Amino acid sequence: MRRAVIAFTAFLGALFILLASPAWAEGESLRGTLQNQGQPVNGVKISVTSGDGQPVGEATSDAEGKWEVPVPAAGSYKVTLDQATLPAGTVLKFKDRATLTVQVFEGNYRNVLFALASGDAAGGATEPDSGGSRSAFWTRVAQLAFEGLSLGLIIALGALGISLIFGTTGLTNFAHGELLTVGAFIAFVLNTTVGLHLLIATPLAVIIAAGFGYGQERFFWGPLRNRKTGLVSMMIISIGVAMFLRYLLLFLFGGENVPYEQYVAQDGIELGPIFTTPKSLIAMGIEIAVLIAVGLALTFTRLGKATRAVSDNPALAASSGINVDRIVRIVWAMGAAVAGLAGIMLGTTQILNFQMGQQILLLMFAGVTLGGLGTAFGALVGSLVVGMFVQISTIWIAPELKTVGALAVLILVLLVRPQGILGRRERIG
Repeated sequence: MRRAVIAFTAFLGALFILLASPAWAEGESLRGTLQNQGQPVNGVKISVTSGDGQPVGEATSDAEGKWEVPVPAAGSYKVTLDQATLPAGTVLKFKDRATLTVQVFEGNYRNVLFALASGDAAGGATEPDSGGSRSAFWTRVAQLAFEGLSLGLIIALGALGISLIFGTTGLTNFAHGELLTVGAFIAFVLNTTVGLHLLIATPLAVIIAAGFGYGQERFFWGPLRNRKTGLVSMMIISIGVAMFLRYLLLFLFGGENVPYEQYVAQDGIELGPIFTTPKSLIAMGIEIAVLIAVGLALTFTRLGKATRAVSDNPALAASSGINVDRIVRIVWAMGAAVAGLAGIMLGTTQILNFQMGQQILLLMFAGVTLGGLGTAFGALVGSLVVGMFVQISTIWIAPELKTVGALAVLILVLLVRPQGILGRRERIG
C-alpha cells in the first residue's frame, strides 16, 4: 500500500512539473474571437499598426469569429476593427473603442476583445437611455430576459448536481465546474476525433460523464469519507481536484477555444422582440425536459424517495434498510451526468474552453445558495433568479460587473433569509 501511495505521489508530482513547465516557444501575436450574443461574427476586418503608426498586418475573422495577426516583436500596438465590415444587425457596443492600444510581451500572444452588440449602423447598439425610446428599452429587456432564462437553465443543470451531492454527503464540491468541462470535451472528442454527429455524441458523452462521476465516488470520495475525513478537508481536496482536472484538460486540448463540428453558426430567427437561434431554443427545451424529469424522479420514484431520505438523515435511512453508499454513488453519477449535459449545452452556445466550468462555477454556487443548499428545487429556482439578474443587470451596469451584481443580490437575500428561498431553517442546539 505504501509503495502504491509513493508511486501515485511521484506520478502526480511529475505530471504537475510537466504542466508547469513552459510551453513550446511561439512567436508574438495578437488574436481574438468576435462574438455577438454568443454567436461568432465572421468576415470582419482587423488591422494592426505599431505604436508609431506603421502598418503591421491585417486579418479577417473566420467562421468561428477567430482572427490572428503575428507581430514582429514585443511592444505596444494599435488594433483597429473596421466597423464597415460588421454584418447587418451587429455594431460596436462602445463606438469610441474601435481602436485599442495593447501591449505584447516577449514570447506571448495577446487576446484583444471588442464588445459587440445587436443594433444598426445608424442608431448603434440599443441603450435604454439613448433616443428616449421606451419601446427600444423594453425590447432590450425582453432580449436580456430571454438570454437570462437560457443562462439560468444551464446554471440550474450544473447546480442540481451540487445540491444533490451536498444534500447526501455534506460535501461542497469545488470540482463540480470541471464536470461540466469534462462532459463538454468528451462530446468534443466523440464529435471531432471519432467523427460522430453531435446528436449521437451528446448522449454517449452524458453516459461517460455519469460513469466518471460514479468512479469518483466509488474510488476516491467514498474511501475518503470511510476514513472519516472531515468535510472541510474534503472541500480543500476538491479544490485540488478542480485544479488537477482543469490543467489536465489544458494539457490535453490546449488553451485555444474550440467548437463542435455541427451547430457552430446558424441564421437567427425573430420571435416578437426576441432574437435567437434554433439551436438555443432546442437546447432550452432539452434543459427544461431534463430538469422536469429529474424533479419527477426525485418526487415519485423509489430511488428519489431513498435519495431524499439519505439527504434528511443518513443514519436513519441506513437503519431502515437503505443502502446509503449505493444511493450516494447514484447521486454522484446523476450529478455528473446533468453537469456534463450542461457543459455540452453551454458548448453549443459558446466556444469550448478548458476554463468554461470554472467561469460558471461561482454562478452555480450562487444559485444553489440562493435557492437553498441541499434542495434540488431550490437550486432550480435560485439558478433561474441568478441567470435572469446577471443578464438584465447589464442594462444599468457594465457587463464586466454583472457577476459581482449577482453576488451582491445573493448576500442581500441571505441577510434576510439565511436558509435561501426554499431551504429549511436549521435548528441549533
